Amino acid sequence: MAAAAYLFLPGAEGGCRPSAIYDESADGAQQIAAALARARAEHQRVLLQFGANWCVWCQKIHCFFKSDEAVKQELAGHYRVVLIDVNQGRNAATVEKYGHPTDQGLPVLVVLDADGRPLTTQATGEFVNPAEGQYDSQKVLAFLKQWSGAQ
Repeated sequence: MAAAAYLFLPGAEGGCRPSAIYDESADGAQQIAAALARARAEHQRVLLQFGANWCVWCQKIHCFFKSDEAVKQELAGHYRVVLIDVNQGRNAATVEKYGHPTDQGLPVLVVLDADGRPLTTQATGEFVNPAEGQYDSQKVLAFLKQWSGAQ
């Protein structure tokens, strides 16, 4: 599967390669608790990204978040991003707690306020520009700004 993922990620100029972006040993609830503590202190939201290392589009959005400068800045300023591994049923209790967002496919995003309340769930396919088969910066930015809580 990694070879297929490579075909969809930017080349050397973007610096992205398929990798183990999801910690398969991490407890999702603990990851979220740590992110919420920081989000409260920094007046930010928490962006949960549910996915798996084998998922091409999970790899692709992770790369996009790191390589698109406007998206990267919006995330850094307003969000704590948490990657929740759901491969082979991992973190099932966390998936259940947030209303089974993975039923929408992978990757899927859930935005939490600093108190841990879910604000929205978003399938990421809606961010793809169909003509290019790539994530659309303007669509992603509009989503992030809508839910950032910034005045």
